[in-house]
Amino acid sequence: MKKNVLVLCTGNSCRSQIAEGFLKKLAGDKAQVYSAGVETHGVNPKAIKTMREADIDISGHTSNHIDEYQDINFDFVITVCDNAKERCPYFPTKAVKFHHNFPDPAKATGTEEEVMEEFRRVREMIREYSTEFVSNNL
Repeated sequence: MKKNVLVLCTGNSCRSQIAEGFLKKLAGDKAQVYSAGVETHGVNPKAIKTMREADIDISGHTSNHIDEYQDINFDFVITVCDNAKERCPYFPTKAVKFHHNFPDPAKATGTEEEVMEEFRRVREMIREYSTEFVSNNL
């Protein structure tokens, strides 16, 4: 039976989108993966670009608010930033909760290449976390 997995972040624009992309690819038909934010900021174009470099297309993803998923019975909820963990609204779920605070690549400064390097660095951290999550939980 497919597990329902929710990845939660502040704006559902970078970290949660990247995690959703990796989890969908790695979990295959073992899980239905969703991502949301406590706010919605739109999918960051640099997140799309960095995931394209990893051969995962997230260009069709949308930035969703947590309230959109209140009727889904999640098995797992993964918060990928401290802000989302602290601000996560209560909704009835028996989901097992996981938390890992990844740096926000959207806050990177410097040249275009330096910013993209930070997106790649965070992408690889999320890839590693997602791989471990799938192998240990799905």
